[in-house]
Amino acid sequence: MQYPTRFSNLPEYAFPRLRALLDPHPAGGEVLHMSIGEPKHKFPDFVPELLLRYADGFNKYPPNDGAPELRAAIATWLENRFDLKSVDPDKNVVNLNGTREGLFNAALALCPEEKNGQKPVVLLPNPFYQCYMVAAIQAGAEPVFVPAPEDNGFLPDFASVPKDLLERTAIVYMCSPSNPQGAVASKAYWQELIALGETYDFRVFADECYSEIYRDTPPTGALTAAQDMDVDPERVVVFHSLSKRSNLPGLRSGFAAGGANSIAAMKQLRNYTGAPVPLPIQMVSAAVWADEAHVVKNREMYQRKFDISDRILGNLQGYTSPQAGFFLWLKAGDGEAAALKLWKEAGVRVLPGEYLSRPNDPRLGGGNPGAEYFRVALVANEQEIERGLYAIRDTLGDQMGAGT
Repeated sequence: MQYPTRFSNLPEYAFPRLRALLDPHPAGGEVLHMSIGEPKHKFPDFVPELLLRYADGFNKYPPNDGAPELRAAIATWLENRFDLKSVDPDKNVVNLNGTREGLFNAALALCPEEKNGQKPVVLLPNPFYQCYMVAAIQAGAEPVFVPAPEDNGFLPDFASVPKDLLERTAIVYMCSPSNPQGAVASKAYWQELIALGETYDFRVFADECYSEIYRDTPPTGALTAAQDMDVDPERVVVFHSLSKRSNLPGLRSGFAAGGANSIAAMKQLRNYTGAPVPLPIQMVSAAVWADEAHVVKNREMYQRKFDISDRILGNLQGYTSPQAGFFLWLKAGDGEAAALKLWKEAGVRVLPGEYLSRPNDPRLGGGNPGAEYFRVALVANEQEIERGLYAIRDTLGDQMGAGT
């Protein structure tokens, strides 16, 4: 029996790999899970009632692109949140079964088979959401990992990519606020990337699913940056979901927005391959996108967790206070060894940074930008967060270094 070879060099996925690292060893304390970015805050109170109200919709095939009410709610939210002049719910928006579906299928729908007569390149930030890499491979492109180092604010410098690679580049994936570092791309950063896309004719896929979790200033969106530039409207596609914004990861409800031609191509692929979101969930999603009160409360809870993190870990050199998102990206010399030590001595599960990264492309300096780090998810309640962060400080403080 033959099997495809295009995925043969993929490493084991992060969480099975974590289980293989930790589970052979007994926990050194009461188990606390801080490895998975699954929101634990309460979702909006009105969701169960609305699900019941629209339950008869389970008796119907749902619209693949999203019900008109949902697409209208998404368009209104985009216009209000990102100060966009006009988002056409019929032409510029498509409903998704969570952002991962869209981030994957967008590459299949929009990546050309060749770029300037050669195999196309897809540029990825490194570390990165693993879906990006597999999407690039499945689309027949070469994934190229661009480091996002601390000395560049944990943002990748795409302009430093050699010209011969940029000329082959068809797509750039960019996550802001970033997972795992919590870095935020400024408007200037987005505009420089979009201008680079204009020069070398590539699309920007902006993964903005953490955009509503931030400290003080709302992160700029890629569509906002593009609006102020005279660029091809097909240059940028953005991806959002209700998973983090509204603590509804199980709803599997997201969307993509962009130029009419790009969205039409994504819709056409979804007609054949997409898994449509059930109609009751679409109707509930419309109401959730229209409500901001729960989003403000959710953000305030994360802001308190940022403050707790600063208080407990702020004097360690390996600590960087995140701008947004709900992860800590902590430097400890060897992230895998640190995760194992923390588990064996304190019972706290965190994720080695190396499991979220790959060695940088040798043309971009080599090395693995995740190897020295581990990721901590701030999704538990505040009491558990405090316990976990004190365990990190007490167990790994020497490795992370004392501040000055």
